[in-house]
Amino acid sequence: MQQGVIARLVIFAVSTLAAAFYLFPTFAGGLPSWWSGVLPAERIHLGLDLQGGSHLILEVKVEKALENSVERIQEEIRRMLKEKAVPPSDLERNQANQIRLKVPAANGDRVRDLLKGEFPNLVLVSSRTESGATEFLLALHEREMRSLREDTVDQSLETIRNRIDQFGVSEPIIQRRGQQDILVQLPGIQDPERAKEIIGKTALLEFKLLDERHSVEEAVKNGPPPGTQVLHGYAAKGEGGVATEKIPYLLEARTLMTGETITDARVRPASNLEGPYVELILNSAGARLFERITADNVKRRLAIVLDNRVYSAPVIQERIGGGRASITGSFDMKEARDLAIVLRAGALRAPVEIVEERTVGPSLGRDSIRQGILSFMVGGSLVILFMIAYYRGAGLVADVALVFNVLFLLAILAGFQAVLTLPGIAGIVLTVGMAVDANVLVNERIREEVRNGKSPRAAVEAGYERALPAILDSNITTFLSGVILFQFGTGPIKGFAVTLCVGILTTVVTAVYLTRIYYDYRMAARKLARISI
Repeated sequence: MQQGVIARLVIFAVSTLAAAFYLFPTFAGGLPSWWSGVLPAERIHLGLDLQGGSHLILEVKVEKALENSVERIQEEIRRMLKEKAVPPSDLERNQANQIRLKVPAANGDRVRDLLKGEFPNLVLVSSRTESGATEFLLALHEREMRSLREDTVDQSLETIRNRIDQFGVSEPIIQRRGQQDILVQLPGIQDPERAKEIIGKTALLEFKLLDERHSVEEAVKNGPPPGTQVLHGYAAKGEGGVATEKIPYLLEARTLMTGETITDARVRPASNLEGPYVELILNSAGARLFERITADNVKRRLAIVLDNRVYSAPVIQERIGGGRASITGSFDMKEARDLAIVLRAGALRAPVEIVEERTVGPSLGRDSIRQGILSFMVGGSLVILFMIAYYRGAGLVADVALVFNVLFLLAILAGFQAVLTLPGIAGIVLTVGMAVDANVLVNERIREEVRNGKSPRAAVEAGYERALPAILDSNITTFLSGVILFQFGTGPIKGFAVTLCVGILTTVVTAVYLTRIYYDYRMAARKLARISI
């Protein structure tokens, strides 16, 4: 038997096995504990039209974040000038988010140098000197404004995701859509008011000291002493790190610092024998406050609390100045990255407004699933029967390829954690029709060559060779149409486009590659005396 045929059979067998592994979590009731550690554990997610739940589109008011940033810089300029003994005669923010600063003309050059050195993210729009005073018009650098807008939406998305995860919503869909919109789909939540309450509350990041004078076990059992509170954190449990255990902390009730003073949090790689750590970058006010807190509480533990959940409680080793702090611990890179996200997303930089909402009931979702499966089964069955009746043995080969086509299609959707919607099911049904269309082209070409008196080998080779251009032409144009639908469509249209594009790829592979393996194998084994077509 030809080595090429054996190699293709092996590739096909491996692909089929991989598809089965990817689809097993979708159809299995429960997975063994060891499965997620070595094998794919993601399943095909169902959209709201199939599962029911709440659909929200949030608009992040990024302009408010720009206003807040400019106002914060304005106050920093005021404090800086006060420390340098150069009190401004006028300092305000105008409607265009620019800062207008007026100082005595004698201090104009000095203030210009101070602004250039202390505030590199500002650009000088204009300056003029008249009536004994120098006026500066300052604005955020365009690069800084663009970065601020992007970070505001990204951090809002992470804050919302963190909040929804804590409420235990199964398989939520939280995605950025467009420039400043966030799509939120919450399967299983039928109360949109509750969904809005979950999302709309502002996340609060706090720094609090641990109370080490009292027993946390006693506080949990009998209630915390006056001036303290019990909050909980979570830690990975077991080797897989999947299960979590709840850890109580006894904290002082007073908040020493909030997340408003953090401007950034970055993951730094491991150094020496220690693992990766998280570096905090504070604004000027936060730097002074954090330095005072750490100086007064050396060797005490400082808890980082987000929405009443303790994420970390490191020991203060020494006074920390300079506006930078490091949080070390038993982190791996993923844990350190997650903590940095929490710190950056601790508080919403800008408010969010719900611009679209709708709710799908669970009964409607079940009806959609039942009707979608019914349409798929009826349509698929008719196609299978037609192919067998019209093409006999060749039609049966096409039907087997069709089954593997659907198998590979669903496996790819599971592997990419795609969301299956009712229009997506329609895309799968359309894929079935297009897959048969490709086999019809091949079979008609083979039938024509057989009628012309060619041998089975020559008929198969000529049939596939001459049908391939037409198959590629029709599928490529349809694939491009699906890409356009995905790029410019929204919601259900995107679901249809995803399954259509993936289905076209699996169709070409199964209709051209898989069926050809069968014929080549039969010919290599010298078992193809005639073609049943």
